[in-house]
Amino acid sequence: MISSQTIRPIELHDAIDSFLRYLQIERNSSELTLKSYAEDMESLVEYLTEYEETLLPPDRIGISELRRYVAYLHECQYERTTIARRLACLRSFFRYCCREGYTKTNPAKPLRTPRTGRKLPHFLTTDQIGSLLEAPPANTKMGLRDRAILETLYSAGLRVSELVALNLTDWDQDANIIRVLGKGRKERIAPIGSYAAKALKYWLEEREAKPKPHPDSDAIFLNRLKTRITSRSVGRMLEKYLLQTGLDKKTSPHTLRHSFATHLLDGGADLRSVQELLGHKSLTTTQIYTHVSTKRLRETYEKSHPHAKRSK
Repeated sequence: MISSQTIRPIELHDAIDSFLRYLQIERNSSELTLKSYAEDMESLVEYLTEYEETLLPPDRIGISELRRYVAYLHECQYERTTIARRLACLRSFFRYCCREGYTKTNPAKPLRTPRTGRKLPHFLTTDQIGSLLEAPPANTKMGLRDRAILETLYSAGLRVSELVALNLTDWDQDANIIRVLGKGRKERIAPIGSYAAKALKYWLEEREAKPKPHPDSDAIFLNRLKTRITSRSVGRMLEKYLLQTGLDKKTSPHTLRHSFATHLLDGGADLRSVQELLGHKSLTTTQIYTHVSTKRLRETYEKSHPHAKRSK
């Protein structure tokens, strides 16, 4: 048992490596989360090296150093959301250091998080979704694959990381449900509609089976090299069809997930059901989509009602 007065000496780089291993092994954090935390910690390292002129160990980094670091981030005109994320990372890091005996206190705990104001998620209308889903050609192998990818993303409201991880055994064709491995390796069951099921069926009829044993033998979606498709490849594929259909270039694979949730709520689905379908841990995360629906109602009202706008 480590005494509350005992400090275990450790270099900052070693403490960061230990923290990232903890997130990976004990917390089952995703690769994207690990990448973000690593980048946030590297930002602190760069600041300490350049502006504090010495790379202090964790127990010598106090609230004064962190306040100057936050001021530096503001001076560099980082977005408030970025600063808030980096502060959250620092709190987690120093909380871990306290637990391991590398520090006595958490110097990041008293720091105030800047107000960020939540941005409404970008989504497509049902007509725009229709145009996008019909864009991939139905007479080519890659076109069938692309249509199945887009249909599945929208029909099940998947994250792109969840989609590329799908295996053949994850789709129950009789029940039209798929088993999804979400954030924190938490499993959920997602239903898919008839259009997505048909698109998947057509793609799997064309998909060439890989010789076993091979790590990608069971992947539903393969690239031209017959290996599991990556999230980046899905993004590039989507860009091609956005250009073809003339849809907003800021549309991403995650936009289909936003559209899925927004269209469900517009259609009368209750918030708890949408939370379950999205795999959100907190209902607060799902509530952002109610703001989207309310905003659309307000825009429709102001556009359509003769007395909605104030006279000048």
